[in-house]
Amino acid sequence: MAVSPSSSAQQARQALASRLKDLCRNAGLTGAELAERCGWSRSKSSRIMNARTPPSADDIRAWCRACGAEEQTEDLLASLRTAEGMWVTWRRMERAGLKQAQQARLPLYQRTHRFRSYSSWLVPGMIQTQPYTTAALRAIQRRRGLVDDVADAVAARMERQRVLSGRDRQFAFLVEESVIRSGIGGPKVMSGQLEHLIAVASRPNVSLGVVPMRPDRERWPVEGFWIYDSTQVNVELVSGYLTITQPSEVAMYADTFAELSQLAVYGAKARALINDAMERLR
Repeated sequence: MAVSPSSSAQQARQALASRLKDLCRNAGLTGAELAERCGWSRSKSSRIMNARTPPSADDIRAWCRACGAEEQTEDLLASLRTAEGMWVTWRRMERAGLKQAQQARLPLYQRTHRFRSYSSWLVPGMIQTQPYTTAALRAIQRRRGLVDDVADAVAARMERQRVLSGRDRQFAFLVEESVIRSGIGGPKVMSGQLEHLIAVASRPNVSLGVVPMRPDRERWPVEGFWIYDSTQVNVELVSGYLTITQPSEVAMYADTFAELSQLAVYGAKARALINDAMERLR
């Protein structure tokens, strides 16, 4: 498993390690005795108990057998999956194709009522047009050498956009001005996307802010992220997809979103920037 840049992932691994350590202690075993029963080196059991090395599913099964606690195996395996899921490389997330990666996020979207999204790279997926999404996912598919299920993945993302219609949901989108000025798919695709942004911003449950390009900013652009209610943050990094659930970390992203919101322009000023970007495309 890749090393996570988040303490959320580290704390999840630490919690699992602590449970395994308690299991060993409750069985009256030392780490060396447990390692002997499992046929491991002594250092392996020590590394697992101190969260220096994540256990595999087979390691957990062997651990439970050695401790006479096989009834706890499934629960511990669930904890392992949770810890692993907090940091996922793109290769791992998309190994079954882009469609599955799109569909996997739908339950999270369906249970969220307040969405906050900041993007410094692309228009957020929730407010992309179909041609824009097609261009973006096609570029990913080619760059990463993935199976070609782009059409199905686009359909899945368009289906996910239905949550925008929920009257009990609120959406706040922030995009850097560079997102509307340097796009993908060519002038026709970008013109359609920019027109769509203006239309989306008119919805009563949607706020759209554009952070202008300025030479004197004190809060610089950061990696794109989504905040779901106040319980979870997802961050898209070059190397993978990070899930954050620690309240202190979620609060840091909420504070960053608030700071970037203060730099953004809205309403007529945002439309002016978008319209200017459209004029330049013509």
